[in-house]
Amino acid sequence: MPKLSIVIPAYNEENRLPETIKNYTQFFDKVLPNNYEIIIVPNNCKDHTLEVTKKLAKENKNILYTDNFVNTYIGKGGAIIEGFKIAEGDFIGFVDADKSTAPEDYYDLLANIGNKDGIIASRWLPNSDIKIKQTLIRRIASRAFNLLINTLFQLNIKDTQCGAKIFRKKTIKSIIPDIITKQWAFDTDLLYNMKRKGFKIIEIPTKWDDAEGSQLNVKKASQQVLKSIIKLRLHHSPLRNIIWKKK
Repeated sequence: MPKLSIVIPAYNEENRLPETIKNYTQFFDKVLPNNYEIIIVPNNCKDHTLEVTKKLAKENKNILYTDNFVNTYIGKGGAIIEGFKIAEGDFIGFVDADKSTAPEDYYDLLANIGNKDGIIASRWLPNSDIKIKQTLIRRIASRAFNLLINTLFQLNIKDTQCGAKIFRKKTIKSIIPDIITKQWAFDTDLLYNMKRKGFKIIEIPTKWDDAEGSQLNVKKASQQVLKSIIKLRLHHSPLRNIIWKKK
């Protein structure tokens, strides 16, 4: 039976992490006993996330963690990449610590990946089940961001930002060196590098709850997103080398 590695980036998640891990371990202990690992990557934490993580790891042998970046800012994407580096599963993915994606729905990704190289949960397909919707401003920002992404990178993906994805090991390990973005444009960077290398991605509807306790400042995030996307687009532009040589 193939092994699944689930990376969970954790920024100040001392309150939400225990219940999420409890739900995931209870489920995967049944469906994939001894064939899964959950890798928690605390990063830039100002609370007791690391202590909570260590306690969870003692309680279940399938829980791993790295404490190399607990006091270092590496961004959500940077934390996921560090988890990817130590993951040993045949399939490697990531999910948010906030319980927006239930373990049953995350397992649905694994069950439906088929012969594809990667699979993405989508909140914006016709059969998606959104139990608790985002605020109007976050939905508008999300759709505007997705339109910008697909215009600039031609990904043809409805929901690039949903925090539940799974990839084949050989796929994700091969593109880690090419990812330059560690924060807001991380998912776009990852998916675009998959496209550039010819990997195949499938997107499926999911069940999703907008989690309480989000620390996102939409106005500030929107500005940072725009900067990150422009930087990423320029990095992959054919004119990049020409512009660089003229400097």
